[in-house]
Formats: sequence, structure tokens, C-alpha cells
Amino acid sequence: MQMSLPELMISMLLFFVLFFGIGFLLNMLLRMTWIMAVVYPVIVLFIVDKVRFIEYFREPGASFSSLGKSIQSLATADILILSFGLFGAIVAGLVMKWLRAQGYRMF
Repeated sequence: MQMSLPELMISMLLFFVLFFGIGFLLNMLLRMTWIMAVVYPVIVLFIVDKVRFIEYFREPGASFSSLGKSIQSLATADILILSFGLFGAIVAGLVMKWLRAQGYRMF
């Protein structure tokens, strides 16, 4: 399935804003600056792979093999969209760090 350029741009922007917002809120509430950037790969695992999470512990060989095949089969558009989500999570950490350096205290 082909994705048009406007769809791709909107999807990238939405993933950036979504993970920036979630990362910013988690940083503010938990006071852990890079929490979303660390959790993001697990979220991508849930988005990309169709194997249940418990199967990574029950049958790790088959599960990780399936994950590798799923990652290799991603289209360029999917990789761009997921990359912008990671970029949003990283920017949220940087913004939170900058705000704290400027003297803002959240909760």
C-alpha cells in the first residue's frame, strides 16, 4: 500500500507531537528526563511485532526471529514515522532539561 506525501507528513507530525506530549508529561510527573526515550523502543516493539509480549520469555528464539523479520519488512514511510516518534521523545527530554535549567519547577 502506497502512502501519499501529505499522509506521510501528517503522520510524521502526529507521531512527533504524540510522543513529545507523552514524554513531556511523563518527565514532568516522574521527574525522569529521558523516560520516554528509554520506553519508546518497547512501544515500537508493540506496534511492529505481532507476537504477544509473554512469548519473548516463553519462546525467545522464535519471537526475536519474528521481530527481526517484521523490522526488515518495514516500508520507508513506516521507518520515517517511527523515527519522528523517537525524535519527539528525545526533544521532550531536551525541552524538559532546558526548562529545569531555566529555573522552572514542574510539580
